[in-house]
Amino acid sequence: MPPSLGELFSGMPVDGDEPVFREPWEAHAFAMAVRLYEAGVFEWAEWAVALSSEIELAQAAGDPDLGDTYYRHWLNALETLAAEKGLVDVSELTMRKEAWRDAYLATPHGQPIELKTGDSS
Repeated sequence: MPPSLGELFSGMPVDGDEPVFREPWEAHAFAMAVRLYEAGVFEWAEWAVALSSEIELAQAAGDPDLGDTYYRHWLNALETLAAEKGLVDVSELTMRKEAWRDAYLATPHGQPIELKTGDSS
């Protein structure tokens, strides 16, 4: 059975019945997880376990759990499940993250971030 809105937003920062996204990437990560669930890539119970595990790891590492890091945990859980399901190779994911980080660091403030030709996107 598909999760209800309350289940989808459980533990998330919300304003009334709507999720609150502080950055566009947070909304993208949320949408990707929901879409992968809808496509049958994983069950919602699997998602809940993956997200809970990421939150527990972060708390054990000292995350004060103030809500501002929630979507980092969401993204980490998404990456973990995607790797477990064979959607992405962990080394490819690492290279992609490094390419984006390098591009970000090389981009002047206020300019769009662009990857060099040949970088993963």
